[in-house]
Amino acid sequence: MKPTRSAITAAIAWLLFWALMVLVAVEDYRRDGGTAYWQPVLWETSSACVATFLLLLQRRATRRHDHLIATPWRWFALQASMLPLFWLAFVPLVFGVRHVVYALAGTSYEHEPWLQVFVYESLKLTVFVGLFIVIGFGLLSYRELLGARLRAEQANALLREAQLQSLARQMQPHFLFNALNTISSLMHTDVARADATLVQLADLLRAALALGERPQATLEEELRLARAYAGVMEGRFDGRARVDWRIDSAVLGVALPAMSVQPLLENVFKHTVERRRAPTRITVSAARDGGDFVLRVEDDCGMLGKEADCGAPGIGLANLRARLAGLHGDGARVTLAQLLPCGVRTELRLPCAS
Repeated sequence: MKPTRSAITAAIAWLLFWALMVLVAVEDYRRDGGTAYWQPVLWETSSACVATFLLLLQRRATRRHDHLIATPWRWFALQASMLPLFWLAFVPLVFGVRHVVYALAGTSYEHEPWLQVFVYESLKLTVFVGLFIVIGFGLLSYRELLGARLRAEQANALLREAQLQSLARQMQPHFLFNALNTISSLMHTDVARADATLVQLADLLRAALALGERPQATLEEELRLARAYAGVMEGRFDGRARVDWRIDSAVLGVALPAMSVQPLLENVFKHTVERRRAPTRITVSAARDGGDFVLRVEDDCGMLGKEADCGAPGIGLANLRARLAGLHGDGARVTLAQLLPCGVRTELRLPCAS
């Protein structure tokens, strides 16, 4: 298992602490006129090694109770219950090491009476261990905070993905309903053209169902569906609609909500082309505008009504706005504007990654 950042931080702090203790001991020893510098180094390094061993033992014994960090008094009580281990083991181990090393060096290690040594070292160790227990509490609390934040973000991401998939699936029956209406209208006027359109619609619906399973699609995939839809509708209205495509190839890879271009075209056919006999020219353009991707669908004769002015022209645009909000928040929008002397522009704008 790789060490966590908090564990690495604690280890570095512990090493720096004992390095400082060694330097202080050496300096004090030098001031007192000592010349055998290995002795103060031995005193502090023996204390450091034994303290490290005992702290690791304590950590191993209490790791499974990290969940108690949510109730600090219980966590601190558990850590405090390990202090008798330090008191009983620290002095015998540390001073045993020192006596052995001194003996190997051919000298003897002199110190205060054992009772005095035990009390002094235990008090000093309690302060040191208490300090690092508090530091450990801070590191564990920070780790738990990050974990809780990560879990919340993952839950929000899953919820948002579920909402987007639900909205995308909502477009499938809506699209199918309009496609069947197209076939129905053609059956009464031109059976041969209706049969040809039905074949085209089969391919169109397959593409629509495939996109409906995904929350996002590239502009290139969206245009494939939109062009097929426009072809069907141009055939249905037989010369009453013409669609011009002005697409910058540099933005074909931009990710959009799945089935987002087709509803913009559908809005023009429903609110403009169906209501007039004269030809309607529709222009679909896509390009980068600074840091944004901009898609526009314009017609040359539409008029905004009260319903469009309120920003709710139908299920297609309402659904698209909801999905844009789920993906980009306030950074994306769909707006409708009246052109002069006539015509309507629908603009989709969203942040465009480099």
